Amino acid sequence: MGLEIVKLNKTFSNRKTAETVQVLNDINYHVHDGRFVSIVGPSGCGKTTLLRIIAGLENSSAGNLLLDGREISFDVDRIGLVFQEYALFPWRTTLQNIELGLEMMDVPKKERRDTAMDYIRSFGLADFENRYPHELSGGMQQRVAIARTLITDPRVVLMDEPFGSLDSQTRNTLQKFLLDLWQKQKVTIIFVTHNVDEAVFLSDEVLVFSKRPARIVARFDIAASRPRERTSTECNQMRKMILDALKAEKMETS
Repeated sequence: MGLEIVKLNKTFSNRKTAETVQVLNDINYHVHDGRFVSIVGPSGCGKTTLLRIIAGLENSSAGNLLLDGREISFDVDRIGLVFQEYALFPWRTTLQNIELGLEMMDVPKKERRDTAMDYIRSFGLADFENRYPHELSGGMQQRVAIARTLITDPRVVLMDEPFGSLDSQTRNTLQKFLLDLWQKQKVTIIFVTHNVDEAVFLSDEVLVFSKRPARIVARFDIAASRPRERTSTECNQMRKMILDALKAEKMETS
């Protein structure tokens, strides 16, 4: 089954000026369970807005979100969201940040601490459980943010340029780390990025969004076998096709 986005539209209104801005235009897409889907498109086209709607942080203007054929219930269905800026609480330690979701679910203290420590060890954060965010590198902070999301066992994980602020070496390391996690847990991931190389390396599918108001203008299946070589002929060909689609969209809407 999976997540279905049905005729989703979003328009923002300015109450003072009565002006409206349409951000999403009739988005239709079915994300099958366990798939890794990336979204690329021009800056400001509405990619983040779409994630926020799926996460329940924004309301759509029209359309539906279905999970396994029924309306999403944010009281029951767990949808995780990982931000680019980590969004860790500076007054909480690594352990306390990771266990936050379980704490909010009223999981007993010992159980949530034991579970969080399991994540700390598997995420390469051992010996850093009592450190605060400012004492961690950017890559480690993002590992904490991903662990905090996955510990609640979400059906769908939304990732909004999670590696965008990292240096290239750390970014590549975390891409491989994320792939290992995804292949073990087979959680559904929707991943927003401006980096086409990243999208090709990570994804089963890549969606290309148009300029605002965003619509899906192209979809690419990434059939290259895993583990992938970034510079392989197949990956290079896919990267060129996606870049050509972005370029064509920019020319048509300019």
